Amino acid sequence: MDPVLIGYGTALALILALAVGIPVAVAMGTIGIGGMLLAAGPALTFGQLRTLPFAVVNNYDFAVLPMFVLMGVLAEASGITGQVFYAADLWLRRLRGGLYQAVVVGSAIFAAISGSTIVNAVVFTRIAYPEMIKYGYSRSLSIGCIASTGSFAAMIPPSITMVIYAIMTDQSVGQLLIAGIIPGIITAIIYLIGVYAIVRWKPRLAPPITEPVTWPQRWRAAGQIWPVVILIAFVMGGIYSGLFPPSGAGTAGAFGAFCICVWKRRGFSGWLTPTLQDAASISCIIFIILIGGLLLSRMLVVVGIIDDMVAQITYFADTPLKFMLLASALYLVLGCFIDTTSMMIVTLPFLFPVVVALGIDPIWFGIVLVKLIEISVITPPVGVNLFAVLGAAGRETNFKDLVMGVTPFIGLEMIVLAILVMFPELSTWLPRQMLGK
Repeated sequence: MDPVLIGYGTALALILALAVGIPVAVAMGTIGIGGMLLAAGPALTFGQLRTLPFAVVNNYDFAVLPMFVLMGVLAEASGITGQVFYAADLWLRRLRGGLYQAVVVGSAIFAAISGSTIVNAVVFTRIAYPEMIKYGYSRSLSIGCIASTGSFAAMIPPSITMVIYAIMTDQSVGQLLIAGIIPGIITAIIYLIGVYAIVRWKPRLAPPITEPVTWPQRWRAAGQIWPVVILIAFVMGGIYSGLFPPSGAGTAGAFGAFCICVWKRRGFSGWLTPTLQDAASISCIIFIILIGGLLLSRMLVVVGIIDDMVAQITYFADTPLKFMLLASALYLVLGCFIDTTSMMIVTLPFLFPVVVALGIDPIWFGIVLVKLIEISVITPPVGVNLFAVLGAAGRETNFKDLVMGVTPFIGLEMIVLAILVMFPELSTWLPRQMLGK
């Protein structure tokens, strides 16, 4: 049988497997192995099975992934997230819509030490949502704001999404993390402006808060978040300056978060074991999906389908701008139905060779892809942040409220996406400075 036909057949089989609910790691790994057996025989297939999983988990550069996961889990366990929101609340609550603004600022800061969109969304649902309901804020816009700002963790480093993209495309983890700083700040600013405009247009969405707040209270609250500021500056400053590689930065960040947790918790009892178990569980799930995706990717290369797909895609999208628009449309549609990690791992083996063929900067493409991932986590009906906040909110809200609440923020995300596509320098300038170019 023609190997290219085998490749297209396995692609169709993957779509069907995902449609019937087979776990993505199982579907990709099984189909990848089956395709290699048909196209290249058992010798190559079993050779890949012996070497590829070990190569993934044994690669020192990939140590950044579990370390960033551990850093985020420890940061949540320390309770510093609540202090960040409390400080932002005291400084911003007298503004119309100040609690929305506090969620935006708090989520942006916590994103710089969490790396996970789901963790961000769940934590702020527990901390901020009761306060917003208490002061009469719109139930739908409040939960929509929390779900949407949780997506900041995909862009603002350290980002697990960026690490996965780097692993899949053999790019520099450090350059990708640094590249997310400016787009992340732009996203937060657009959110702040957008929320201000929404509550000015409909004041009933955010009743004014009249409780007095003194300046000593504000400064005292601001003084309590210094561990977060130091941790962010240490990790990102170390990567940018070259003091340590990204894998080392992840370890340093996890150690810093551990020290903060020990200091805040006054010891080890009650939190250390479940925290380590959570981090290990999340990391193992990610690595299993990565191994399955890489087996599928290796099979696509073996059967020669990649060259054929590159030719087909470049026929329709023969310029970088056309391709970026095509890829954006593809991910926006897929994001309605497939979770983010699976979407990246399934599509990158097909699309990244086109990026290379068209001469598109892989860092710029990575940042645009991450922005599309941000949008997909809040896109109904399968956006993972939507279900994360629904679960954390319990009976306080419903899916209809949530969809209504995230809709304006999806519009804001589309504005940021357009800016990043039109101005690639926003994504590439800092990495070039990092390299001294």
